[in-house]
Amino acid sequence: MALGLWITAGSRQEPLELGGVSHFIEHLIFKGSERFSAWDIARIFDDMGGEPNASTSKEHTLVNARFLDEDLDTAFEVMVEMLARPSFADLDHEREVVLEEVAMYEDSPPELIHDDLCEAVFGEHPLGRSIIGHSETLARLDLATVRAYHDTHYVNPGIVVSAGGHVDHDHLCELTEAHFRPEPGAVVLRPALSAPGFRHVARFSQKDTEQYHICLGGPGPRRADPDRYAVFVVDTILGGSWSSLLFQEVREKRGLAYSVYSYSSLYTDAGLTAIYVGSREEAVEEAMTVILDVLARLPDDISDEAVKRARNHLKGQLVLSMESPGSRMQSLGRAVLMEQPVLTIDEVLERLDAVTRDDVVAAVWRYYDPKKWSTVCIGPRPEPFRAVTDGFAWEDR
Repeated sequence: MALGLWITAGSRQEPLELGGVSHFIEHLIFKGSERFSAWDIARIFDDMGGEPNASTSKEHTLVNARFLDEDLDTAFEVMVEMLARPSFADLDHEREVVLEEVAMYEDSPPELIHDDLCEAVFGEHPLGRSIIGHSETLARLDLATVRAYHDTHYVNPGIVVSAGGHVDHDHLCELTEAHFRPEPGAVVLRPALSAPGFRHVARFSQKDTEQYHICLGGPGPRRADPDRYAVFVVDTILGGSWSSLLFQEVREKRGLAYSVYSYSSLYTDAGLTAIYVGSREEAVEEAMTVILDVLARLPDDISDEAVKRARNHLKGQLVLSMESPGSRMQSLGRAVLMEQPVLTIDEVLERLDAVTRDDVVAAVWRYYDPKKWSTVCIGPRPEPFRAVTDGFAWEDR
């Protein structure tokens, strides 16, 4: 069984001076609660063979675990105590752990580059903020500040419980009622929504790396936009599979990169469509030229057959993923938390089957125009990157 406790607290809700506080709290909930110490939590889950975990995103925090069905009552009780009533023990010690995580993250250009792209694409919009936070803001977070933030956001009406596997729904509801205390008057704080405008900027960050890590991207569909299914198809055709245009043109035919792919991220008021490539200095210019050429030709290169293959790929991936209780739990919890319709697998398959070539081409024109995209790079020298960013407004880091 997979169980998830979801909270509407993520990096986009944080004031600038508290950047990273949601991710910090994600760490601190494992340090103990009013009833269970950190050792208790570790021992209980180890004894049941369970796997507790947590994650923070731009719009939510998730505390989740996998365990045997027979251990649901125990796992539920412990997870609620961790989430709703943390002791925030060892706060200063755990801050050092998070600062080490930040340092490790900043030493990993293939991960860091995606944060750089969000900052470039979204600018001052809250979606441009880093999830993990920065050393300067994390160093200022004291116990009173962290507890106040937790008490404001991690409240009863703003928590969603989801589960996948062999689930007795009535029993799950009974556990929820028994372990979550009533919080009369509590208000769920939703983020202020605004659509970011497009930017066309280039940014470079100097780092002594073997490869140049490059991302290109721009605003994409919102989570509720009906054309998101067409974007999923575009993404698959462009760089989401081994037979995709980018994989074939950049890696297979020319050997310009080991890793090249496209992706999309959907949020409440906007989305992100993007491409990543990692390439050696001597191949940067050609790799970028090929990618931009693929984007320019994309509307003409999309055939009915390519759309059909992409739909089949997406449907296969969806059905296979739903064999996992964790994937089912994630799908249910995210939909309810974000106030979206809970769709069955068959309903999603129907929406994918309804996507036509015209829909896909319209999505390309709307979301994949390189003139409305930004680009970022991490590498040793800016010159190879500058050579392929004509037309972009250069922003110094």
